[in-house]
Amino acid sequence: MRNPFLLLAMFGMASVAYSQVQAAPVQFAGVVPGTVVTKEVQSIRERRFENLVEQETDFSCGAASLATILKYAYGWTDVTEETVLAGLMEVADPERVRSLGFSLLDLNNYVQSIGLRGRGYEIGPESLEEVSIPVIVLLNLDGYEHFVVMKKARGDRVYIGDPALGNKVMDRDDFLASWNDIIFAVVGDGFDTSTVLLDPAQPLTARRMTDVFSPVPEQQLLDFGFKHSEVF
Repeated sequence: MRNPFLLLAMFGMASVAYSQVQAAPVQFAGVVPGTVVTKEVQSIRERRFENLVEQETDFSCGAASLATILKYAYGWTDVTEETVLAGLMEVADPERVRSLGFSLLDLNNYVQSIGLRGRGYEIGPESLEEVSIPVIVLLNLDGYEHFVVMKKARGDRVYIGDPALGNKVMDRDDFLASWNDIIFAVVGDGFDTSTVLLDPAQPLTARRMTDVFSPVPEQQLLDFGFKHSEVF
């Protein structure tokens, strides 16, 4: 019979080794005689949270979602979940946050405090594909309210950045069943019309060819509350 303590020790070492595995360049020698080809690769976790700020606490999904938009749609490269959390706590009721988390009003107050503007819109399911900028939405997932970034909707798929679970594609019907018909847009100077948030990784199917990326047209920016001076 094998020593159970030895098995546990071996499992522990394997677990540590696995946790320390990180993406790194892979080299292929001999592809062309006398050369070495280097290919950058991503770990599954890195791919899952690519262009997405991950939440670190149970109540920080709103902060991480806001940080994602500020970082990848407005170029605020130094923004972190922690800095947004600190700013949110300055404009929110701490007691309410501890019991209920942040609200859309808290997000809006914080956005205004940093010189941008928040715009909340109630839209119907038929208008989902017309949302042409990344927005924050509140989903009710098995009774748990959770802020995520909605990147775009195409056909029966909705692309979201979930700060807790990573980038994923939701079935349209599942999204609609969880969503409250409200979108929250951050608008202001410096928006990148070609933001990577509008070009999420596609499922590995032939249907991906229908989701062609294109920058946000200027007229659609105006429709979402941007000013003429910010887009022309």
